[in-house]
Amino acid sequence: MPLPPLKYALADTAATEALGAGLGAVLPECADAIAQQGLTVYLQGDLGAGKTTLVRALLRELGVAGAVKSPTYTLLEPYEVSRLHLYHFDFYRFKTAREFADGGFAELFGPGGVCLVEWPERASGYLPPADLQILLTVQDAGRDAALLAPTEIGSTCLRHLQTTLRLPSAGA
Repeated sequence: MPLPPLKYALADTAATEALGAGLGAVLPECADAIAQQGLTVYLQGDLGAGKTTLVRALLRELGVAGAVKSPTYTLLEPYEVSRLHLYHFDFYRFKTAREFADGGFAELFGPGGVCLVEWPERASGYLPPADLQILLTVQDAGRDAALLAPTEIGSTCLRHLQTTLRLPSAGA
């Protein structure tokens, strides 16, 4: 059963990083389900909302020690951690959604993969549906985050996150 959205007030960059680290910490809890079906995470928000910051913190939490680059120009940065294959996409530069299909990205979505997708709306119609959606909204000096889980694997990850993450809730 899907959970209601989780909402957090992210006062600063450190809070955005804490959310990313929290997500990184729960991914191993979902590893068996990820191995079977994969996990697709949409990261949505305006430029500067903190999408890449969140992904960097998630990857650091999972043990990625090297450079964590934004895939704005390369479109994809792959990482392998333990038995998880993580793919960080940024489709901001897409002119048409068809570029997703032309790029051969569809084969990376599925069993064993965690696909972290910035600007998913730019690949609409080609991109698989989200298991987890993270909506980041700029609020003064901070951010608000809403996390939605339309699938069972997404709900499982959010349940784990809800029990471990200690961030202030955002107003409903």
